[in-house]
Amino acid sequence: MDIEQIMNEIEEKIDGCKTIPIWGRGIIDKDEILDLIQDMRNKFPEEMKQAKWVKEERHRIISDAQKEAAAMIKATEEKIAAMVNEHDITQQAYAKANQIVDSAQQNSREIRLGANQYADDVLRALEEELIKTAEAIRANRNGSR
Repeated sequence: MDIEQIMNEIEEKIDGCKTIPIWGRGIIDKDEILDLIQDMRNKFPEEMKQAKWVKEERHRIISDAQKEAAAMIKATEEKIAAMVNEHDITQQAYAKANQIVDSAQQNSREIRLGANQYADDVLRALEEELIKTAEAIRANRNGSR
């Protein structure tokens, strides 16, 4: 029998006791009540131990859950930070790649324009030499006639 059952039995004994009509007081069996109280005293330490164990276990479970939650939060924050860093690094890499491509395209345009200018200069010089040669040939042909 546990403490609650013993207390219920004590209540039943008190409620079911014979009363003295004039005084309104009840007559109970003193020994029965004292035996029930002694049973309660004997059970009380055991139930207190169980209640203490339940309380400690509850505290341990809550503490473990809080530690686990804190670890999960920390891991999540680290993962988010890593993702942000990764994202920043990726963005920086794309920006650098775009900068390199733009620079290469600019260099390509400059080289192409330079090559066209050089070819034009060479062709102009060749044209001038050809004109001089043609004029010399014409002059030689006209002078020999």
